[in-house]
Amino acid sequence: MALQNIGASNRDDAFYRYKMPRMITKIEGRGNGIKTNIVNMVDIAKALARPASYTTKYFGCELGAQSKFDEKTGISLVNGAHDTAKLAGLLEVFIKKYVQCYGCGNPETEILISKTQMISLKCAACGFVSDVDMRDKLTTFILKNPPEQKKGGKDKKAMRRAEKERLKEGEAADEEQKKLKKDAKKKGASSKESTAKVSKKKAAAAAGSDEDHSTSPTRSRDGDNAAADEDDDDDDVEWQTDTSLEAAKQRMQEQLSAATAEMVMLSTDETEKKKKPATPKEATANGSVNAQESSEPAVTKPSPYNELVGDIKASLGSAATPTQVKAVLASSALPPQDVMNALLEALFDGVGKGFAKEVVKNKKYLAAAVPDEGAQTVLVQAIESFGGKCSPEALKEVPVVLKALYDGDVLEEETIVEWYDAAVAAGKNSQVVKNAKLFVEWLQSAESEEEDDE
Repeated sequence: MALQNIGASNRDDAFYRYKMPRMITKIEGRGNGIKTNIVNMVDIAKALARPASYTTKYFGCELGAQSKFDEKTGISLVNGAHDTAKLAGLLEVFIKKYVQCYGCGNPETEILISKTQMISLKCAACGFVSDVDMRDKLTTFILKNPPEQKKGGKDKKAMRRAEKERLKEGEAADEEQKKLKKDAKKKGASSKESTAKVSKKKAAAAAGSDEDHSTSPTRSRDGDNAAADEDDDDDDVEWQTDTSLEAAKQRMQEQLSAATAEMVMLSTDETEKKKKPATPKEATANGSVNAQESSEPAVTKPSPYNELVGDIKASLGSAATPTQVKAVLASSALPPQDVMNALLEALFDGVGKGFAKEVVKNKKYLAAAVPDEGAQTVLVQAIESFGGKCSPEALKEVPVVLKALYDGDVLEEETIVEWYDAAVAAGKNSQVVKNAKLFVEWLQSAESEEEDDE
């Protein structure tokens, strides 16, 4: 199917990314029943993001002829015999009036109908709102047949989130494919080198055997020379370290095992030195051995919560991926709320001014810990709990933190509003709830403005 740029002003731009199919028409019937069938009107309308009934009706209004579009069959008919070039010219006028932005010329616009029955075009690129001339005949048809309502913000966020997940899965698959290709190349090169070495050894052995079977009186001396030759051949062999991923992991494990053994030996020696009994003179001067041991402070075992915080910090210190951090969280037997509190404490412990920047920086870990709406509520409550023990500078940035998580699709609008309403209804008067009031009011005002525009 031949494509062309949308808009006559962009006709010669070879790199223009908005395209539509070229119009195809067909004359049908005879006499008074002759009609023009726009064969690919559905494809054209889909490329313009406008209903096919709008373009068909526009042709009828401009040509002064009856026009009809069948929603079931997708057939677009205009009474009379009309040239393709003439209809294509009318389509360009339709695009200029009802598709392209009046400000930047971008065709990515949306038709809006106000409460006063005025039609406008909202540009998704520059945000300009273009007012359509209501004297045009097609405007009456549009008001009677308004376009389908756009999807809500929640559906759009779900679509964006699904698209991000698909992109991440695709990138991970590409990386895995690259690793497999590299491993295959390395294995092929190592197998070729090993084959060449074996062939060299066989050739050297064959040469030595021929000299042994010779009828020379110096047979034993020749045998010695052959053995020396074999040793020389062994010296010529180039030994190469296996650089495959499995060999590297094995060498790392061996090194770690050796280092761990040395650490264990050192700790054992130190323990034996500490446990070495004191001499009678030392016992007389410092007291008995039992008294000395009793004076040492007892080692207290950390709580499961503190252990989880330490584990999360250790994984973050080793540049762990969000999936690895999520695995650490899943391994804990603590309640979900305690797990989320531990994650925030590990990520933002001691943070002051710049709390919002740290949240944006570590957003990927928070997103990995929030797989569903229930987890979103747990995260908001964890932010409330963290705000009760963080510094005043960080507490001031709570609205900015909530907005960053909202813009990053980590928290939904409904979750934030429900948490705030529940906190107010319960009579909570914490500073976190007070600071979050500004952001919640902004969300509600933005939602009311969208409803007014619709």
